Amino acid sequence: MSLKPETVAALVTINRQFYQRLAKDFSATRLRLQPGVQRVLASIPNQARILDIGCGNGTLALSLAARSFNGSYVGLDFSPELLEEARRHALPESVFAFRTGDLSQIGWENGLGQSKRLPSFDYVLAFAVLHHLPGGDLRRQVMSAVRNLLAPSAQFIHSEWQFLNSPRLHLRIQPWDRAELSANEVEAGDYLLDWRRGGFSLRYVHHFDTAELVSLAAQTGFSIRQTFLADGENHKLGLYQVWAVADGN
Repeated sequence: MSLKPETVAALVTINRQFYQRLAKDFSATRLRLQPGVQRVLASIPNQARILDIGCGNGTLALSLAARSFNGSYVGLDFSPELLEEARRHALPESVFAFRTGDLSQIGWENGLGQSKRLPSFDYVLAFAVLHHLPGGDLRRQVMSAVRNLLAPSAQFIHSEWQFLNSPRLHLRIQPWDRAELSANEVEAGDYLLDWRRGGFSLRYVHHFDTAELVSLAAQTGFSIRQTFLADGENHKLGLYQVWAVADGN
């Protein structure tokens, strides 16, 4: 099943409105890196070229700076409010840059460089990002663009929220009619979750399983090199994977 364009637009709008209204409250819950993210960063050389998709308030960049990172880092996010928070860290501009980009829009990657030639990266990171992209078509489009940004032997490392592993988070699931949609209009694995800090709001989230990620990787020219679970009290709230460009792509 492919989502109708109007359904994709509605789901994108739900999340865009959430971050417009509650960016500061969301940012206040993202002041420390998850254990899984810390594990990933420990494996990245200090001289690496990094693209951080969905960089949010810059907590990851700040962590890199604290360990004397001296490669190049580009943080990308669609939220002006979160990017403003990131830039307040006043990190060295020779190493750290923050750009505006919306993954739901075709050509989002064109704003990464100063010329017509796209930059290449040793690592593209996307922590808790892909599950906010509605529809298999959009996710494949984004991953194809990511593949074109990777240098030879580079890696794409991402995490997906496994909220169904938490009974507490089960209680946050809302019926689709709260967003004037029906279950028949969305894909299997799509959920509407509430947010209660600083005001009530809704977020669209897709719950990935391993088989779906295997399919997405294969369809977009990647091979999966590593998978692990981390985060939360049960260490099962984040599904992390390391992808590399598959041979022949």
